[in-house]
Amino acid sequence: MGKDWDRVSTYPDHGVSDRLEALVAGGELKPDAAQKAIALRFDRLLAEVHAQRPARKSSALGWLFASRKPATASAPRGLYIHGGVGRGKTMLMDMFFELAPVRRKRRAHFHEFMADVHERIHKHRQALKAGETRQADPVPPVAASLVEEARLLCFDEFSVTDIADAMILSRLFGELFARGCILVATSNVEPDDLYRDGLNRGLFLPFVSLLKQHVEIVALDSLTDYRMEKDAGLPVFRHPLGPEADMAMDAAWMRATAGRPAGPDTISFRGRSIPVPMAAGRAARFSFADLCEKPLGAADYLAILSRYDTLFLDRIPPLGADKRNETKRFINLVDTIYDQRARLFASAAAGPEALLVTRRGTEGFEFDRTVSRLMEIRSTEYLADHRARYDVPTTDR
Repeated sequence: MGKDWDRVSTYPDHGVSDRLEALVAGGELKPDAAQKAIALRFDRLLAEVHAQRPARKSSALGWLFASRKPATASAPRGLYIHGGVGRGKTMLMDMFFELAPVRRKRRAHFHEFMADVHERIHKHRQALKAGETRQADPVPPVAASLVEEARLLCFDEFSVTDIADAMILSRLFGELFARGCILVATSNVEPDDLYRDGLNRGLFLPFVSLLKQHVEIVALDSLTDYRMEKDAGLPVFRHPLGPEADMAMDAAWMRATAGRPAGPDTISFRGRSIPVPMAAGRAARFSFADLCEKPLGAADYLAILSRYDTLFLDRIPPLGADKRNETKRFINLVDTIYDQRARLFASAAAGPEALLVTRRGTEGFEFDRTVSRLMEIRSTEYLADHRARYDVPTTDR
């Protein structure tokens, strides 16, 4: 394996459980037995990753033979942690990621990662068309490039809603795991419920079996949603719909744009144009129909947020059984906004917890996360994160 792992030279003095205990001792967190159990599992994985350090070169010949061992021979199993929203899954994974003694590591939202994968596949196909490569199958070289950049992949809020993602996951991760990749992920659902009601789900199921081979499945059973305790009720989610909500959105827009001239814009992305109805500075304003009733995905939302860090979303309707596709897009949109720490101002038919009129299948699980994230987006802590990420002054724009 040799240089492939490229680890840092020292193992951290403290593990995830030590950090968790320190936060509890300092009064920043409440004692939680379920979180403690997960922290100990993370500590075990830290130890296994550390133990995987390449042996020292005792001779040139010995080093040569050692480097020929299959990458998966000693790759430790990763972790897949599932449980309700706001239970501390992301916090614990972030602690692990920081402590993991691996230089080449990547922490990303799953939708962001898959957008990157599809972009790499697109570029490979363009290279094939131009005669720059003879490799017809783009998955092996894409997987090789991903592993070269990061042997440890950490995904926050692992979910599969896009059929293009679902159809490629088994082959992609088969290649990644074969190259010694370690996967750590958090999710609201256990693996058997991933892509539960998706089209052609039978083609996705081999990925579930593959996942179970290469990660340990663990439930985080904490009963407290800590995000709900953070909600400061900032007036950024207006409901119900009507003249009062429209006026409030207009006033917030004027404040956010500081009176700058506003006008339409266009974002060019993968040979297409994404229209922006209204934009000023780093703020953009859309209707629900603009972003969720058109065939847009997480990659499109990322493209929008690469230009704007504040989004206004007007007139979110009740999300009933007749709006299943719109609901999926709305879930992806909120996930992307949250992961990018962008600001969201929205008007809606009801509060976040009452927007989903019909609960069915995967959307019900996924929307629980959406509700929690919409709550947290309103919190003062989230606003502070936004300002720090985008270097926004502490006074409102």
